[in-house]
Amino acid sequence: MSWASPLAFLVFALLIAALVWVYLFRNRRYPSLQFSSIEVFRQVPTTFRSYLVKIPLVLKVFAIALAILALARPQEASTKIRRNVEGIDIMIALDISDSMLIEDMKPKNRLESSKKTIKDFVDARISDRIGLVVFSGESYTRVPLTLDYTLLENSLKAVKTTRNIKMGTAIGVALANAVGRLKDSTAKSRVVIFLTDGENNSGTIDPDTAINIAKGYGIKIYSIGMGKDGQAQLPVYIRGLGGKQIKRYRPMHSQVNEKLLSKMASETGGKYYRATTSDALEGVFKDINRLEKTKIEVNQYTRYSEKFMILLKWALVFYLLSSLLGRSVLRRSP
Repeated sequence: MSWASPLAFLVFALLIAALVWVYLFRNRRYPSLQFSSIEVFRQVPTTFRSYLVKIPLVLKVFAIALAILALARPQEASTKIRRNVEGIDIMIALDISDSMLIEDMKPKNRLESSKKTIKDFVDARISDRIGLVVFSGESYTRVPLTLDYTLLENSLKAVKTTRNIKMGTAIGVALANAVGRLKDSTAKSRVVIFLTDGENNSGTIDPDTAINIAKGYGIKIYSIGMGKDGQAQLPVYIRGLGGKQIKRYRPMHSQVNEKLLSKMASETGGKYYRATTSDALEGVFKDINRLEKTKIEVNQYTRYSEKFMILLKWALVFYLLSSLLGRSVLRRSP
């Protein structure tokens, strides 16, 4: 309930002032007779009618109060909101090669840091379809484009490096796979977020061919180079006595092909980032979140329904009833 003319409530101040005036000068309104003593009148029993004699005044005041409320124009608003959402289709390509287990990023290693940051990114989206491609020496689609963020996050949580697919880093194959999932999309904005910590050393599709495919479909690539270059320690697990797993480390050389990742981004209208820490990786996804915003157009329609007539009708009823009672059964006589 809203009021179109709230200034009308100021009239209540005049009504209150009038009531005070009536109370203070009520004795002047009626004729009076002087008696030397009123003891004889005190013995007259009070009748029920004497209690009702003020009802006409109460009804009249109530009628005026309703009229003031009607003057303030009470309204009921019915609001309809129509949202036109222009979503974005996003495919995330995540490297799951063994080098992603290098423990130089929090909370545990490069892979776990990537999974956590991707989850936070998904939670920040509104109505965009998001899918997940994973790759090492080969690539496969783990989750196609979907609005079911719970399904996506559960699948992401279960991602780990695996020996079930070919070892290596097939950047061209992974990019072509991600682009293939977006080529039939009707979204105005289509994006691939590509995370890797290595160089292309495997696969049947070279990266240049995949880049050209992405350009042909108008798909932007945001590429992210993970971790630090140089010598690193890769954790490996061996079976000890009694079958107990023992963690060991073996040296390996980690190198990001920044030239290739920069080319992927620049030729498709995207952007290349280097993330050597978990904090830097979070900053990268926040930047992508700002660059690729979902467009939401909100149209709001409000219809107002006037409610003052019902108040006026009741005000008239109470006023007429007050006049009728004041001139008949509850009429005051001198």
